[in-house]
Order: sequence, then C-alpha cells, then structure tokens
Amino acid sequence: DPGHGGKDPGAIGMLGTQEKDLTLKFSFLLADALNKNNQINAILSRTGDYFLPLRERTRLAKKNKADIFVSIHADSSKNKNANGVSVFSLSDRASDKEAQILAKRENDVDNMLGVKNEIQDLIVYGSLIKMFQREAMNDSSLLAKNIISNLKKTKLALNRGHRFAGFAVLKSYDMPSVLIEIGFLSNQNEEKKMLNNRYMKDL
Repeated sequence: DPGHGGKDPGAIGMLGTQEKDLTLKFSFLLADALNKNNQINAILSRTGDYFLPLRERTRLAKKNKADIFVSIHADSSKNKNANGVSVFSLSDRASDKEAQILAKRENDVDNMLGVKNEIQDLIVYGSLIKMFQREAMNDSSLLAKNIISNLKKTKLALNRGHRFAGFAVLKSYDMPSVLIEIGFLSNQNEEKKMLNNRYMKDL
C-alpha cells in the first residue's frame, strides 16, 4: 500500500521529493521482488498518482483476500538529523510521543481532504470483533518483528525498531497489518539515499 497519492502529497523533502512518489516507487520495487517468489502475489493498492481514502486501502486488501497488509511511508521530523527505518504495528497506545504525533498526522489526512469516514472504528465494536482484532494485532506484531530481523541483515539504514501507534490504516480485525517508514524525507542525506534506485532495491 503506497502511502498518500493524488491531492495528498504526504511529506515533502528538503530537495522537493514528495512522499507519495517515493512510496509508489518503493512499492513497485518491493512488489517486483516479492513476485519473484511463485508462492507470493503482491498486489498494489494504487499503481499511479491518485488519492485513496484510508479505509479504501484496507477494503481493497480484503477484496483481494490478502494474507497481510503492508503500508509504505516516508517519515518527516522537526529533527533534521532523524534517520532510519521504523516498522509499526497497531496498538491502543503509542510506543512514544513521536509515534503518537505521526499516527495522528496520517489519520487526519482523510478529514483534511473532506473524506467522510462512514465506517466506525472497528476497534470499538463488540467483544467478538475485539477478540479477532487482538489476534490480528498479535500476528501483526510478529510480522513486524520478522521484518525488523531481516532489516538488521542489510545494515543499510539505522533500524529504529518495532514501534506501536493507532494508525487507522492498520485497524483490520482479520488481517495482519504493518506500516513501514522507509526513511526520513526531512533529512537531506537520507532523502538523497532514497532517490537512489540501488539503495531502494537493496533495502
């Protein structure tokens, strides 16, 4: 799931790179790599520069009977030296203040762009749904840990570890879901790295 798109550019880097373009580029590279395994069929939520509401992204995953959902983003921080890759899974409570602010910024996109959220938050539904979601959250946490374990092997970027926050796009009750921040566009050196195809492929 390439984050942002269309009228929602996401973060904008020091060199003018738009998050929506970077996430799409990386998602194509990731899908190509995954599809080399004949047991995997990677499907993109968007294949061009257009806007998708947050809930539509997870609807598409469910429509295609996805086993897992991976949302790709590029981070931004007031700290221009902040760098590295973070892997998030859903939690009722954010792991840190930065994660809380990031989740709020991502979740507010639909409201800012005038999208009516007709679906209530699944996390407040009945006990049966909560039970299913708790299982999905546990599976999501395991998926995040596996991704981080593999990231450690590349040593290409600082590994910021497994973090937690209430991202709306991760609130599926029947599908393990993670959000990966592939780097910081607010850090000019990291932005340059992410514009390099070889770096992105190796990541």
